[in-house]
Amino acid sequence: AVAGSTVELGCSARGDPAPQVQWHKEHGDLPWGRHEVDREHTLHLYAVTSADAGAYVCTAQSQLGTAAATTFLHV
Repeated sequence: AVAGSTVELGCSARGDPAPQVQWHKEHGDLPWGRHEVDREHTLHLYAVTSADAGAYVCTAQSQLGTAAATTFLHV
């Protein structure tokens, strides 16, 4: 990603019952005041900086279990 741009990281999780979906950064916190997660579980990162680079993990959890996927952001 180019510094200063907006990045969208998708996460698709389905099930019955519908799983709870959460995002976190593997080493550190999500950028304070510069991120949001929409209804489709997409993580939006605004005005990215080099400090935002790293691994982001989407975790889906329900009564049936937990699944996680990791994506890497390079700035």
